[in-house]
Amino acid sequence: MERAAPPGEYTRRRGRNAMQMRIRNLQDFWSGIFFIALGVLALYLSRDYPMGSASQPGPGYFPVWLGGIMTGFGVIIGALSFKLQGGNDQALALREWGFRPWLVLPSTLAVYAVLMDAEFGFVPSLIVLIVGCALAHKDVHWRETILLSIFLTAGAVAIFVYGLELPYRLFWWGP
Repeated sequence: MERAAPPGEYTRRRGRNAMQMRIRNLQDFWSGIFFIALGVLALYLSRDYPMGSASQPGPGYFPVWLGGIMTGFGVIIGALSFKLQGGNDQALALREWGFRPWLVLPSTLAVYAVLMDAEFGFVPSLIVLIVGCALAHKDVHWRETILLSIFLTAGAVAIFVYGLELPYRLFWWGP
């Protein structure tokens, strides 16, 4: 006959063998939370717009679908950031936060918006945006960044100005 273990001993033994859920990738976890929050916000803000249908979408059709898709992506990305571990020996290590992208990317987008509003031109504004976004990384490869900005700007001009015929001023000296 097996004798019963005292409650404290049982808890310790059970705690060592129990499966625990740990965050494997902290960046994926917070990205999932961000996508979920943004998707729920889009759903909330578009709640009063008429939905319409797929053949005749209303003003709420795109934000509702986009919010739902973003929420779904957030759930999947957040769920994939977890893993099961067998023991409680490992502590969850917090990685360093990269504040540089958090500061550089929104400020670069703001500069792009100001340049477009000041009619500086689509081409220079987009080049400033692309180069500015590259500065969010600590190891900037200038040759690739310049080539990327040239080809991406040329593609954007081809699509938006010539393909969709949007009335963007290409340069500040143009019509």
